Amino acid sequence: MNILFICMGNICRSPAAEGVFNYQLQKARLSNKIKCDSAGTISFHTGNPADKRMQNSAKKRGILLLSRARKVVVEDFNTFDLLLTMDDENYENVLHLAPDQKSRLKVKKFCNYCHRSKPIEVPDPYYGGAQGFELVLDLLEEGCQNLLQEVKSSLD
Repeated sequence: MNILFICMGNICRSPAAEGVFNYQLQKARLSNKIKCDSAGTISFHTGNPADKRMQNSAKKRGILLLSRARKVVVEDFNTFDLLLTMDDENYENVLHLAPDQKSRLKVKKFCNYCHRSKPIEVPDPYYGGAQGFELVLDLLEEGCQNLLQEVKSSLD
């Protein structure tokens, strides 16, 4: 199973989702069965590490963000079983990139996995303060845990 987390620039939300999910996969001893990556719908930050503020917030929770920003590409629809977007704008952008109907069916909204808090989108913390990064991580931890449970049950 391969999962791709997607936001706009791939320096805040999606690399954090990748880091959170990898952390949970390691704890569940499923890193050998489930793989994940992250990407953005724009290429402005390509090659850059995650935003320092997000790295610092994640590190406080024991989560390391090691990926480098990249742009989502058409080939990702062949590589990944599930493409999860952080907000509506990126959802629409990824749907437009999908080469066919089968690929479009792989695109889902990350917040579909946030059952307790029920947000519509994972907010972009880039222009806000530290509290925004903490909120994003809270949502990602909840959603990734629910995603992991669903994916785990499909592996059985």
